[in-house]
Amino acid sequence: MPRIELRTEIKADKEIVFDLSRSIDLHKISTEHTNETAIAGKTSGLIGLDESVTWKAKHFGIYQKLTSKITEFDRPNYFADEMVSGAFSGFKHEHHFAELNGGTLMTDFFDYKSPFGILGKLADRIFLKKYMTDLLTERNRIVKEFAESDKWKQILTE
Repeated sequence: MPRIELRTEIKADKEIVFDLSRSIDLHKISTEHTNETAIAGKTSGLIGLDESVTWKAKHFGIYQKLTSKITEFDRPNYFADEMVSGAFSGFKHEHHFAELNGGTLMTDFFDYKSPFGILGKLADRIFLKKYMTDLLTERNRIVKEFAESDKWKQILTE
């Protein structure tokens, strides 16, 4: 099972970074290039424990649906979302937040299992792990951009 680990240093309060990371609205902004839309469950605002969201997005030229649910939640330190249904055989995305030099260290652990057995493992090596890393890196770039400016107020005060 592949694991992606990302660490992002953000010069902002941990509570702000935590809430931006669970914002449906900010997620939509960070995935504009895939036409990602929340179509069921929690479709805007801040997602919380035991809530789910179904996303529709275009990946590899094909529209897909994916439902994930918040399964663990400890504001403002940690939350996890897990796939309920979708293209993967499964995934768990852990979001960790720690204070660091007056700001926040945001650490992501994304564990996933590709479908299709050996073909899925081959896809992981050839392109899927890089594709998923790039998606998560872009998401984190947007979280950082909003948290380190006044843009976060547009998301968290609506």
